Amino acid sequence: MEFLLSAEQLEIQDTVKRFLDKKCESTSLQRYIDEPQNLPTEIWQGLIDMGVPALIVPEAFGGLGMELLNLAIISETLGYAAAPGPLLAHSLCTQALILAGSQQQKEKWLPLLASGEALGSFASAEAGQWFGAELTLSGSSLNGSKQHVPYAEHADLIVIAMADNQFALVEKSASGLSISPEDVTDRSRPLASLNFANCAVELLANSSAEAAEKVLNTALILLAADSFGGASRAIDMAVDYAKTREQFGQIIGKFQALKHQLANMAVDVEPMRGLYWHAAYAFDKEPEAASRQAALAKAHLCERYLHVAREAVQAHGGIGYTWECDIQVFLKRALFNNAYMGAPALHRKRAADLAAW
Repeated sequence: MEFLLSAEQLEIQDTVKRFLDKKCESTSLQRYIDEPQNLPTEIWQGLIDMGVPALIVPEAFGGLGMELLNLAIISETLGYAAAPGPLLAHSLCTQALILAGSQQQKEKWLPLLASGEALGSFASAEAGQWFGAELTLSGSSLNGSKQHVPYAEHADLIVIAMADNQFALVEKSASGLSISPEDVTDRSRPLASLNFANCAVELLANSSAEAAEKVLNTALILLAADSFGGASRAIDMAVDYAKTREQFGQIIGKFQALKHQLANMAVDVEPMRGLYWHAAYAFDKEPEAASRQAALAKAHLCERYLHVAREAVQAHGGIGYTWECDIQVFLKRALFNNAYMGAPALHRKRAADLAAW
């Protein structure tokens, strides 16, 4: 196992970072946050132009055929910028088709998802739980609902988690599908509820427990990577603020209590990098360890991101609680990562069960 990123991976990550430095600076970020109902077209198109949606798609279907780690390091970079956009849900939709679609379904949809011609999303949560879906088909139609679906109003195609580890596809034009926006805390990733009333859907032909587990692991790893990026940025913002804010005639960064607080935040975050790297590596290279590593990465990184974001808000003082200060965006994103696909306690229990503790 290589314990460092390759030159190619570093170049991919740096290219995306330079793009976001231009397109997702503070003013643009605040504009996106003020208008969460809009798709951040400029950012999403930039990612498409760089080939990001095609990273994990097999070459046979118009993709780049890369491993999950390459997508995870992009998620880290997006998390560092708190960049809005549908990449997380689009990637889960793509992964479900790769793992569970028939040859015909793959040929129809994967080239469109890889090129960005079609936008995908993923629906998992229902009845207060993130996985272990209970929806079933009635004949060839679906009745029921799903909650917390990212960018559902903009998606051309949504993969729905069903009972018995099944996946189904629904297109935005399907009769019987209605979409209701949800009131969200994290405006960088708007959510909606789906309601199905005799809605025509198409089952993914090769759905299985293994495919469902891998799609879940993909979500957990990408959330962990985003959390590492966001936590790193929260520390950088707190340190920069401590170097410029003056109180009692001197910059606050000279106060010993704040120095200790910032140092503790850094100690919390830096070891997190290897945890999500190894989870992504295990996804592709160590399948017997993949689920447990993904659960541990999600649980630890998302929890630590939330803690560090709260500490960073505190380090900013009163201004950190205002809408105009960017640190509030990272705190709300940390809340999303912590909750989406299950709270840390749930995944610690999964990790313990997988280890037969």
